[in-house]
Amino acid sequence: MSSPRRPGSQPSRGGRAPWSPRGERGRLPPVSRCVGMVMWGQQPSPAAPGLEDNLCAIAVVGRSCALYPRLPGRDGGGTLPSHDAAQTSAPCGRDAEGRALGSFQLGHQDNIPSCTPVQRALMLLTPSLEKLQAVKCRMLEAMDKGLSRQTHAQATVRMLPTFICSTPDGTEKGDLMVVELCQSHVRTLFVTLLGDGNQSPQLMYKIFDMPADMLQGTGEALFDFIAQCVHKFLEEIGSPQHRLPLGFVFPFSCRQTGLGKAELISWSKGFQCSDVEGKDVVQLLQAAINKLELYHVQVIALLNDTVGTMMASSWGGKPCEIALVTGTGTNSCFMAEAELVEVVEESNGRMCVNSEWGCFGDDGALGDVLTPYDHRVDQESSNPGERRFEKMVGGLYLGEIVRHAVLMLATEQALFVGASTSVLGAKDAFKTQQVLEIMDNETGMAKARSALEALGLQPSERDCCRVQQICRAVVSRAAALSATGLAAILSLMCRSRELERLVVNVGVDGELYRAHARFGEILQSVAGLLAPECTATLVPSADTNGLGVAMVTAVAQRLLTQRHEVEQLLAPLRLSRADLERVQALMRQEMERGLGRDSNADASVRMLPTYVCNTPDGTERGDFLALDLGGTNFRVLVVRVMQEGIHMASEIYVVPTSVMQGTGEALFDHIVECIMDFQRKQNLMEQVLPLGFTFSFPCQQLGLDKAVLLTWTKGFSASGCVGQDVVQLLRDAAQRKQHVALKVVAVVNDTVGTMMACGYDDPKCEIGLIVGTGTNACYMEERKNVGTVEGDEGRMCINMEWGAFGDNGCLDDIFTTFDRMVDEKTINAGKQRFEKLISGMYLGEIVRHILLAMVDKQLLFRGKPSLKLQTRDIFQTTFLSTIETFSQNLQQMLQDLAPNCAVTFLQSEDGSGKGAALVAAVACRETSP
Repeated sequence: MSSPRRPGSQPSRGGRAPWSPRGERGRLPPVSRCVGMVMWGQQPSPAAPGLEDNLCAIAVVGRSCALYPRLPGRDGGGTLPSHDAAQTSAPCGRDAEGRALGSFQLGHQDNIPSCTPVQRALMLLTPSLEKLQAVKCRMLEAMDKGLSRQTHAQATVRMLPTFICSTPDGTEKGDLMVVELCQSHVRTLFVTLLGDGNQSPQLMYKIFDMPADMLQGTGEALFDFIAQCVHKFLEEIGSPQHRLPLGFVFPFSCRQTGLGKAELISWSKGFQCSDVEGKDVVQLLQAAINKLELYHVQVIALLNDTVGTMMASSWGGKPCEIALVTGTGTNSCFMAEAELVEVVEESNGRMCVNSEWGCFGDDGALGDVLTPYDHRVDQESSNPGERRFEKMVGGLYLGEIVRHAVLMLATEQALFVGASTSVLGAKDAFKTQQVLEIMDNETGMAKARSALEALGLQPSERDCCRVQQICRAVVSRAAALSATGLAAILSLMCRSRELERLVVNVGVDGELYRAHARFGEILQSVAGLLAPECTATLVPSADTNGLGVAMVTAVAQRLLTQRHEVEQLLAPLRLSRADLERVQALMRQEMERGLGRDSNADASVRMLPTYVCNTPDGTERGDFLALDLGGTNFRVLVVRVMQEGIHMASEIYVVPTSVMQGTGEALFDHIVECIMDFQRKQNLMEQVLPLGFTFSFPCQQLGLDKAVLLTWTKGFSASGCVGQDVVQLLRDAAQRKQHVALKVVAVVNDTVGTMMACGYDDPKCEIGLIVGTGTNACYMEERKNVGTVEGDEGRMCINMEWGAFGDNGCLDDIFTTFDRMVDEKTINAGKQRFEKLISGMYLGEIVRHILLAMVDKQLLFRGKPSLKLQTRDIFQTTFLSTIETFSQNLQQMLQDLAPNCAVTFLQSEDGSGKGAALVAAVACRETSP
C-alpha cells in the first residue's frame, strides 16, 4: 500500500503504512469539519544526518493554512519521500513549497510512543483536537461560574463587568485624555472629537519610559509617576483649564463596581507594587493627580486594554463584539447579555464583560495539558500556581517555556552534544521576541543560530532546526489555546442569544498576533473547528495610538453627560421623603373630610360607605353568581362555596367601545345577554342564585344592593347612567330581556371584593388595595367615625375612591409636565388626578411622553424621531411591569412611612369575582335562620 503524496511530490519508496489522523486514539470529534485531508512527509536519508526528527505535515483541504506541529512516533510515521526528494525540495524544517514542516496535530499526546527526545517534547507541546475540545468545555464551565452570583467568588475566569454598555455613535465631542499603564512605559493621549461621526479626531500623544524598579516598588510611587506624566504632557501641549475627563487604561484584573470605580484583585505581568491590591485604583490615580493640583482633570473611567482593542477594531463601520489580546499577557472581552451578568443589577441590553481568563486553570482544569516545561516556568514565576492559562499563552512566558524545553533536551544530550549548556539555566536566556524571529520561514534558521551563539553556544544545523521546531510548537500551542478560549466565548454568545448561527467580528491585538501571521491562521482555524455554529472574522486592531481607548473614554463622557440630562428630565418625578410625608398628611386630611357629614360633598376622597359590615367567617355555603364589570372585558362566574373550599367557573365577555360609550340601556342590555348566555352554558337557567355585582366605578352606596353612579372612569361614558342606581339599571335590563331569574343581593366595588376574597383565607384582612387599570382602596372603619350613615355600633367597609384625590388642586405641585400632557388627552381631563399618577391605564402614556422628550433632547435613539412612538397608547403599561418590580418598592416605602404598623400583603385570587360572590354569601348568611 502506497502512502498518500502531496501534489507535485515523488511517490514514496518505503513500505510502512502511513500515519492516519483517524487512528486508534486520534479520531476526530463530531464537531470537526476537516473533510478531505491530504498528508505528506519527509524521511531523511543516510546522507542527511541529523534530520531524523523532521516533521510529518498534514494539510487540511479548504482551510488553506497549516495549523500547528505534529511529530509522529515510530509507530505512526508514514512512508516518506526519498533522500533525493528531501534534499532537493526544501531546506531543513520546510516542505517542497517552503512551508514550515509541521501542521495541525490531529492525534493525541497521551501514551506517547517510544520516540526521540525531540519528538517527545514536540508531542507534549501539541495538544490534540479532542483535548482542545475538552479544554473549551471546561472554559465554558468556568465562564458560567464567573457570571453566576452564587459561584462568582470561586471562579477562576472572573467574568468581570466593565459597566460599558454602549459603543461610539458618532455624536461624541469635546476634549478628553487617556493615560495607559504599559509594561515598560506610560502612554498619554489628548484627543479632540468634533461630533462629526468621529471621522476626523485630533490626536496628540507622548510615551514616558518607566524605571524598571517601579514594577516592584510602592503603589504610591507608581501612581505619583503616572500623575507626573499627565502633568508634563499637559504642560507641553498647553492644556486648557476647563474640565478634562480622563480614561485610565489599567491592564490588570480589577473588580469594577462602576465605570469609574475598580479595586485591583491581583497584579500580573511582572508588576508587584505594594499597598494597591484591594484598593480603588481610580481613587489612587485621582489622589495623585490632585496632589499636583490638576483639579480640572477628572478620572471618569477605568478601562482594560482588551476593551480598548474591541473599540478600536470597531472603527470604520465594522462593529466588534469580542476582543482578544495576545501580547505580554492575554485576555478577552465580549458583549454579553446583561441578564447573564448576575453580579450587577443591570438586566437589560448588553454589557461588556472582561473575562480575565489568564487565571483559567488555577483550579487544576489544565492539568492534562500542562507540560514539565510549564511547571518549571510557573515555579520560577513571581506568582506560582496562579494565572496558569496566561503562562501557556502570554508572550511574557513563551521564551521561558522554550528555554526549559531546550534545556531539558540538552540535558538528555538531544541538543548541543558535548557542549556546556549551563547558560540555559539562567532565566530569560530566551526572549519571546527571539522566539518569534526564529519561527520565520526565511530568516528563522539564521536567527536561531545568532541567538544561540549569543549565549556562547556553538549550534549545529540540526540544533538550530530543532530549536526552531520547539519555538514553533510553543507559539502554535499558544495560538491553539487562545482559539479554544475564543471558541468558548463564541459558543456562549450563540447560546445566550438563542441563535442558530452567530456571525461576529473579533478584534485582535498583541505582539504575538501582529508578529506572526501563522498565529492568526491557527486562531481562525481552530476556533472554527471548535465552534462550528459560529462564523468569526478576525479584525486586526488599528489602535497604534490609543484611539480605541480614547473612544471608550468619549463614550463614558457622553453617557455621563446624558445621564445628567436624563436625571434633570426625571427629577420632577422623583418624590423625596418629605414630599411623600406631605402627600400622606393631605390624604389623611381628605379622608377625614370625606367621612364628615358636612364636609363629604367637598372632599376629593369621597369615603363612600359600602354597607358591608362583616367579612367571611368560614361558615358560608351555597352556589352564587358573580358579575365583574370594571374595564373593556367583564366576567360572569358561578362560585360554589363548600366546606372543603371554593370552586369556580367563569367566562370572559368583551364590552365593545361602541357599547362603552353608547347608551346606558344598550350597555346593561349587553350585560344581561352575556349573563343569560353563561347560565345557558352552565345549565343554570332554571335556578335563581344570589348574585354579587362587582361594579368598579365611583358610586354612592345607599344600601348593600343600591348604588348610585357618581361618574364614569376607565374610558366608559355610557349616557343615562350617572346619578342612577346601577342595580336597578341591571334589573330593568333583565326585565326587558324577560330574564326573571336574576336576584342581585349585593353591589360591591372591586376593592371591597379583593378584601373579602383575602378575608376568606385570613380573617385579619381589613384593607383592600387595587393597583391595576385603575386604583382604589377600602378598609374597615369604626362605624362611629362614619358621619354619612346612621348608627355607631360595629364597623363598616369604606370605599375610599381615592382615584379622585387631588382633583381639588391639593396635589398640583407634584404633577409634572408629562402628567398634564396625559391628563389633557383623557375623556375626563382634570378628574381622577391621583389615579392618573398611579394606574396602569396611564403609566404607559406617561412613559411614552418621557421617551419623546428624551428623543427631542437627543438622549434616545440618537435623536432620530420614531413614528410609532408618536402613536398614543403604543407603549403599554405591561412593558413597565416587565422592567420594574412595581411590589418591593411598595412594601419598603410603606414600612418607612408607617413604621408603627405591621402590614402583611396578601395577593388576592380573583377578588372582583370570588370576592363579589363572598359578599353575597355573607349577606345570605346574615339573613338566613
